[in-house]
Amino acid sequence: MKQLDFSFLGNLTLELILGFFALLVITKILGKTQINQVTPFDFISSIVLGELLGNAIYDKDINLFIILYTVFLWTFLIYMIERTTQKYRKTRSFFEGTPSVLIKDGQIDFDELKKEKLDINELMSLLRGRDVFSVREIEYAILETNGSMSILRKAQYDTPTRKELNIEAPEVCLPVAIILDKEIMINNLNKCGLNKAWLMDQLRLQGLNGVDEVFFAEWSKDEGIHIVTFNKK
Repeated sequence: MKQLDFSFLGNLTLELILGFFALLVITKILGKTQINQVTPFDFISSIVLGELLGNAIYDKDINLFIILYTVFLWTFLIYMIERTTQKYRKTRSFFEGTPSVLIKDGQIDFDELKKEKLDINELMSLLRGRDVFSVREIEYAILETNGSMSILRKAQYDTPTRKELNIEAPEVCLPVAIILDKEIMINNLNKCGLNKAWLMDQLRLQGLNGVDEVFFAEWSKDEGIHIVTFNKK
């Protein structure tokens, strides 16, 4: 049986840990939108960055400095491009691309479909992904740079708003978690103008003996407290 190379395992462990935290720092630097809104350039950059890090970690001839240098150099290039597109508007179409209007005034633009390398079946698939099953319902359909589809329905197929129906709109309130997995979120309670004593009273009113019986609880200004208890056999 081949003996384990503990020195190699130690180096691999250290490299993986450093690589993990290096990628964590990168995501903090580039921001949340880079994860959520993936343009073709961002997609390719992510693949290349992953390949660079993966190959560097498992190559015995590459040391830790080379790994970190490679990762942060690539990150610096991505960051500079993002800063450039923010500062110089004319560079955005080159690096990020431009949205394509696939349906305009209810008519499919076949030239745009050909330009985006799409056929009618792919277009219908994108529309169904937005809960649209008929082209006749659409006034405008725009293919965004990240591959998602933005749709503006025709008036007769659009969902009416409260304003159009002359219905008074209620105040919109954001629910706040006040208990998570048996733990009271004191900061959230204070932000809502509540306290622990009030919370315990609410639990007793619902027949609960304490926080240990609560899996999740949230507070909303318009609907009050909502409690989810642990399921007991």
